[in-house]
Amino acid sequence: MTAIEIRPRFQEQVPLSKEEALERLRAALKQPGSPIIGYVADHHVTLKIPYDKQHFWSPQLALEVETHESGEGALVRGLFGPRPSVWLMFVFMYSIIGVICLFVAITGFSQLSLGIPAPALWVLPIGGALAIVLYLSAKTGERLGEEEMHQLKLFLNQVLMESETAA
Repeated sequence: MTAIEIRPRFQEQVPLSKEEALERLRAALKQPGSPIIGYVADHHVTLKIPYDKQHFWSPQLALEVETHESGEGALVRGLFGPRPSVWLMFVFMYSIIGVICLFVAITGFSQLSLGIPAPALWVLPIGGALAIVLYLSAKTGERLGEEEMHQLKLFLNQVLMESETAA
């Protein structure tokens, strides 16, 4: 079993031109009954699971399609990640925990340096425990979205392979 990374990245070179790869992705996304939804904007592509099949932990795949530096084919860079609302929620929660722990640490250690008891310092291990719980819930969410990550990657590979055989 492979380890799940936080926001895994990949890059692939395809024998298509940048424009041809983008057009293939655009056409595949417009097909009725497509197993994946998304959009193409300039050289950026976002692939998602259809809304009726999404759950809270459903990932999305952000792609950038560029001309390969060798001039032959295109370079597709991919980044798996949570939907922006989920990502923002985790950033917000980590920030809240961090700010509270920072103020408690400043206040508590100032009190200790003055010889005053600082029972508020008990918030620090609680904040650490909350951060660990948040991290573990994110890892659980990654495991719950792993199958959908494979679906997104399979869709991308099928679109790129069809284009190779058609060329």
